[in-house]
This record gives sequence, C-alpha cells and structure tokens, in this order.
Amino acid sequence: MTVLSALLVAIGLADLLRSLHPRPAASAREIRWVPIAGVLVLVVIAATCGLLATWGGVVLTTLAVIGLVAWLICAEEADRGTGHRRALAVFAGALLVQLLGSGWAPPVTGWLARWLTWSQLPWQPEPDRALLLAGLVLVQLATGNRVVRLVLVTTGALPPGPLAGGADGELRGGRLLGPLERIFILGLGLAGELTAAGLVIAAKGLIRWPELKSHSRTDEDGRRPSDIDKVTEYFLVGSFVSWLVAMTALVLAS
Repeated sequence: MTVLSALLVAIGLADLLRSLHPRPAASAREIRWVPIAGVLVLVVIAATCGLLATWGGVVLTTLAVIGLVAWLICAEEADRGTGHRRALAVFAGALLVQLLGSGWAPPVTGWLARWLTWSQLPWQPEPDRALLLAGLVLVQLATGNRVVRLVLVTTGALPPGPLAGGADGELRGGRLLGPLERIFILGLGLAGELTAAGLVIAAKGLIRWPELKSHSRTDEDGRRPSDIDKVTEYFLVGSFVSWLVAMTALVLAS
C-alpha cells in the first residue's frame, strides 16, 4: 500500500493548505496552486521513495495523480455548493483503486528508508508503515473535516451553503475538535488503548450536551422555535462519520 500512503500524504497536505484560505475570501487564483502543490508532493514522494522503480508502481502512481486531481477539483466544487455526492464517490474511488492494486506497489526505499535507519528512533517503524502512518495522520486533519461535511450535506443534515444561525455556525468548534478527536482515537488505538479511545468519544457527548440542550428552548418572544432535532442530527451524523474516518485509518494502520 505504499502508493496509497503517498496519495494519503498528498491529499492530507493539499486539503490542509486549502483550509488555510477561508471559502469566502479565497479566489480561484489563490487556490489554483493547491492541486499543483498536491501533485508535486505526490510525485516527489514517489520518485524519492522508490515507488517508480517498477511498472506497477508507475501505473499506480499515475492513477494516484489522477485521483488526487479529481478529488481536489470535485471537493472545490462541493465547497461552492454542488457535486457533494460526486466528490465523495471520487474520494472513495481513488482510495479503492489503490487498495485493489496494492500488490503491484513496490516497497519504500530511498531517502525515507535511509533516514529511518540513520535516525535510530526509539520507536522505529518499517519505511512502508512510517509512510502509511504519516498519510493517515494527515488525513485526520482538514481532509477528515471535508469528508464529514460532504456526508452531512449529502444526507441532508446540513444545507449545501452556510446559513446564518445554522448548525454548522452554532457548532463551529467541531472544525477543531474533530481533528483532535480523530488523532486521539487513532493514537490511542495504535497504542492498544481502545478503552481510552471510547472515553474520548463519551467525553465529547458530555461536553456537547449543554450546548445541544440550549437549542431545545425558545427565546422570550417565542420567535425562535426549538431546533434541537436539527442540531442533534447534525451532531450525531457528523460525530459518527468523524469516528468512522478515524477507525478506518486505525484498520488500515493495523
């Protein structure tokens, strides 16, 4: 799964760079370089880690470049309010292609393998695993948030565009809590502390409960009706998808 690992690193870094530009403020010129940067990262990793040493690696890397560009284009269209299902399908398809063809991928060699040997880290993974873990961690950040939002919009738990006073505006702390939560779940799972990972999940519900409960009340004039059902649906769907992203990464890592 070495080419898959490189693809995850490129997707994670590209989405992280894109997240630095708020949607309303970013122009097409400002974000045009994001796909270029993602492709450069993918090609450099493939070239310097020996992933182009075999024909199978070359084919998988070419497919990874196509999948990366397609994902970034479709995700950008989704940010503008259209094509959410298409973006999810492209993301899943790009990863599935790499999983199905992972037997053709060559092992990681080159600078990464030499650096791991030279560094003599206390916990020294194999080069293939190190690259995979780097990709899985990066995907938990901005990419995880993007996937969660795509599912929320696709299921109708969130409108395609941001609305004043909407659930995404009320619970915007999830944009930071989500990545932290996924990183904690992945890290604790890799350490074998699944019980502690469950406590992290339970703690999120307890912390969010007062905020959710506040939506069950109307204002003094009765002009603001209770929207506890919409906010709860947003919270539950978003949380379960976020946990699924982390647990899928944990399955791949193990």
